Amino acid sequence: MTRIVFYEKPGCANNSRQKRMLEAAGHEVVARDLLSEAWTEAKLRPFFGGRPVAEWFNRAAPKVKYGEIDPEAFGAEAAIALMLAEPILIRRPLMEADGKQVAGFDPEQVRAWIGLDEPPEGASPEKKADLETCPRSHTDTQGCTNKSK
Repeated sequence: MTRIVFYEKPGCANNSRQKRMLEAAGHEVVARDLLSEAWTEAKLRPFFGGRPVAEWFNRAAPKVKYGEIDPEAFGAEAAIALMLAEPILIRRPLMEADGKQVAGFDPEQVRAWIGLDEPPEGASPEKKADLETCPRSHTDTQGCTNKSK
């Protein structure tokens, strides 16, 4: 079992599914609110590792989704500054465990890193769904409004 600090947007349906998958694999999930965390450049930057800057952005954030912000147009310093000002732009979840930090939820990456159960044969579409693309339509600046956990 691994203790995972899991920075999420409370109420996000995909973050809820991701946490359930981690818990089903026997991990302890310590959920934190990504939007109200006191981020600094030094604290946020390590989650992105060597990924291209465009992959640091939450593609479901309204400003990205509707073309107000083009993730391809930013360098690292400008992207971090924008994310510190508007945390909804941060790709989520951010996860920290065993001295490693990652952004996003790629089941294969998580499986190799700390272990993750395979969805059972014949699993429901929810268990096989894209776990990063928000299934909701966003019209406000806060993004997902699903409050269920």
